[in-house]
Amino acid sequence: MKYLRSVLLLVVLAVVLSIGIACAEEKALYIPMISKGFQHQFWQAVKKGAEQAAKDYGVTITFEGPESEAMVDKQIDMLQAALAKKPDALCLAALDSKAVVPYVEKAKEMGIPVIGFDSGVESDIPVTTVATDNIKAAGYAADKMAELIGGEGEVALVVHDQTSRTGIDRRDGFVNRIKEKYPNIKIVDIQYGGGDHLKSTDLAKAIIQAHPNLKGIFGANEGSAIGVINAVRELNKIGQIVVIGYDSGKQQMDAIREGLMAGAITQNPVGMGYMAVEAAIKAVKGEELPKYIDSGFYWYDKSNIDSPEIKQCLYE
Repeated sequence: MKYLRSVLLLVVLAVVLSIGIACAEEKALYIPMISKGFQHQFWQAVKKGAEQAAKDYGVTITFEGPESEAMVDKQIDMLQAALAKKPDALCLAALDSKAVVPYVEKAKEMGIPVIGFDSGVESDIPVTTVATDNIKAAGYAADKMAELIGGEGEVALVVHDQTSRTGIDRRDGFVNRIKEKYPNIKIVDIQYGGGDHLKSTDLAKAIIQAHPNLKGIFGANEGSAIGVINAVRELNKIGQIVVIGYDSGKQQMDAIREGLMAGAITQNPVGMGYMAVEAAIKAVKGEELPKYIDSGFYWYDKSNIDSPEIKQCLYE
């Protein structure tokens, strides 16, 4: 009887142990996502796509970003906190492509694969970066600006920053296309508003007041574009200055429908969030990934804003 009890005890222990191992094996992957911000509808759309991927693949994600896209230090604090939890992978949209490099290096030392999304890092460590081809997209915005102002005149830019990869690429994509193709168009000013629509409004008003012959302004992200719209409205320049934006969101969409904005570039934020989580899962599994995953872009204006193809990429 004593022997039988011992055997039964061993069997029970074996079953409990096997269940524990199975549970450990089935534990969901944990993937924190550190974005450049949280306040713009763009990031909410990226979050939506990421959450859908997490649901489809059975993984756990967190999604956070600083209140302002000028808060580099706060994003670094979030990055440090995420690494301290020893996640299976990390998705990062860097506000400052250089400042985050030491933390990306630390992630590599810890064996944590890093996936860039929206904005890259000045390092080869990220396994891949899921992003819009911002140089190509901003170049297309420049072509549209040239078309709408008749190929000549003064234009300006309000950009979110000059430290993130998106800020640099959108500025350079627009500026270089103008310089290369349109000798009769002069870029008279480039200002940086941190993606804040109030600051961008003040900057755009100052540009307009300093350049009475200005024909157009390019707002390089959602907050920048809203600031330009506000400035044009407040200074009664509607119809006199061509406004082209980047991203979407309700205010930009309303501005296009009302004729305040000629059109804008929209990214594919839901797809971007989904692809970033998908890439992180593949990286954890050791699957090979390309160094760059293009999440795509579209031009939208009054003529196609309600088309099914465009509608799915707009984020109200």
